[in-house]
Amino acid sequence: QVQLVESGGGLVQPGGSLRLSCAASGSIFSIYTMGWYRQAPGQRELVATITSGGSTNYADSVKGRFTISRDNPKNTAYLQMNSLKPEDTAVYYCTARFRSVEVWGQGTLVTVSS
Repeated sequence: QVQLVESGGGLVQPGGSLRLSCAASGSIFSIYTMGWYRQAPGQRELVATITSGGSTNYADSVKGRFTISRDNPKNTAYLQMNSLKPEDTAVYYCTARFRSVEVWGQGTLVTVSS
């Protein structure tokens, strides 16, 4: 089973950018649909997904600002976040899904504040 480790979170000012990384190990990374969720107090949101074939989907709240990508040889998925807003503040979780199996990382905190 795949294991996931996120990195790249931190404190950023409104309008700034961050890139989150999700390093995978323990399985064949390329077969998984990768995703990013975020958890703020009282709500969880699926932010973006990218399939094994490279098709992407985004939540309306991040379209045009966030970009999900993957580098299969490096077993890593990314979430590039631009034009960050205070409402983007959350713990961001990387997920890997294949058929009925879904694995979550431990999460990384993103705080958008001046």
